[in-house]
Amino acid sequence: MTGPAFLAVGKPRPRRSLVMLNASGPSNADSHSRSLDLFLAEQEVISPGIQNLALLSQLVLHRGEGRVLTDVDGRRYLDFMAGIGVCSLGHSHPRYIAELTNQLNKVTVGSFTCENRVKFLTRLTSQVPGDLGLTQLYSGGSEAVEAAVRLAKSYTKKFEVLAFWGGFHGKTGGVLGLMGSTFKQHWGPLHPGLALTPYADCYRCAFGLEYPACGIHCLDFARQVIKLNTTGELAAILVEPIQGTAGNIVPPPEFLPGLAQLAKDHGALLIADEMLTGFGRTGRLFGVEHFGVTPDIMTIGKGMGNGFPVSGLISSRTVMSAKPYANPSAASSSYGGNPLAATAAWITLETILEENLVENSDRVGAFLLGKCQELQEKYPFIGSVQGRGLMIGMELVKDRRSKEPLDNKVCEIIYRESLQRGLLAMNYSPHFRINPPLSLTRAEAEAGVAILDEVFGYIEREVSYH
Repeated sequence: MTGPAFLAVGKPRPRRSLVMLNASGPSNADSHSRSLDLFLAEQEVISPGIQNLALLSQLVLHRGEGRVLTDVDGRRYLDFMAGIGVCSLGHSHPRYIAELTNQLNKVTVGSFTCENRVKFLTRLTSQVPGDLGLTQLYSGGSEAVEAAVRLAKSYTKKFEVLAFWGGFHGKTGGVLGLMGSTFKQHWGPLHPGLALTPYADCYRCAFGLEYPACGIHCLDFARQVIKLNTTGELAAILVEPIQGTAGNIVPPPEFLPGLAQLAKDHGALLIADEMLTGFGRTGRLFGVEHFGVTPDIMTIGKGMGNGFPVSGLISSRTVMSAKPYANPSAASSSYGGNPLAATAAWITLETILEENLVENSDRVGAFLLGKCQELQEKYPFIGSVQGRGLMIGMELVKDRRSKEPLDNKVCEIIYRESLQRGLLAMNYSPHFRINPPLSLTRAEAEAGVAILDEVFGYIEREVSYH
């Protein structure tokens, strides 16, 4: 394979992509664009507040196959975002389609036991770390994280939660206050009993220190936050093994074990939010495996359903038996674990394991990380490159010394220029994230990097970004 064929979007320009083929197809220069018509029609009837990447791209997708998406005008894009880390297997995987179609022809709703749910839960239990043997299923990430907090409160009989700067755990009322960003501004009052402390983001250390000489000072600081900013009723520490929304930030190896000990010292539970890092994304089935930690509770979602809305939490029988969480109907959800969701989760996990996609994520991810580091050596506005598996982050900066983030307007140019060359990536902000399907090939990784190289070269030559 020499790399996929991608179709340019936008008016033909002298700077043609190294991997752009099928150039006879339609473009935004055409007098009529079905994509634009549909996008504008939807804007008349949909509420404001949709994802920024959708607003910027105005994409209207028709179908996906493998790692390639095609819009309604026939333009093709290499997918480097997988629906924000959701499409693990790749698009239109034949086995996934067959199993969901089969289930559609049987039964689609109901709170009762179904065969595929038994298969999924049994298979999942055989793969999770430690004694995390029981699972409850939900529909979305926020719902699962809120349930995990309820479970921690039930078990510890305490109510406070510690989370981290840069963290993202959902937008619903129960977890909004655990978001370590400015997003939650003007949404108050927030849920009580929540405290935030800096994450171990070594590129942008909150204390201006350098690893490893810092001695993981953020752990010592977290201990002081618990001492001074809580009432001594800490139920849980909630953390992403690798922070996703903040830019795919990989903490040093001592950080998660230190948090596990910190939780133990305070009689609290460690909740690992594996929404993004789970199911092979990081080159391990779960992100915590990189750090040798078994959390007390693990929340799962996104990639576990390959695009179908399904999430959950996993814990030990001892913790899961705590009431009131364990009371009849107290842990349930209207759509959680329905036959379609269970089927999607089951066939996704089976395919990940049988097609060795965890290993592929590790292998192709290491190759892609190396290629991104080569780009960092070439372009001064790439301040940092880090990642595990196919969860890679670039920090785009005006100046490497000051580390001031690249202006959003420049990042939007990068995003659109990438689209014009046939690459869909999360490079519309200074926290550039690469989360392709786990089935990404080495040739596709090279093709994507070639497009990025071309786009970055254009920025360096023709855009004032300092």
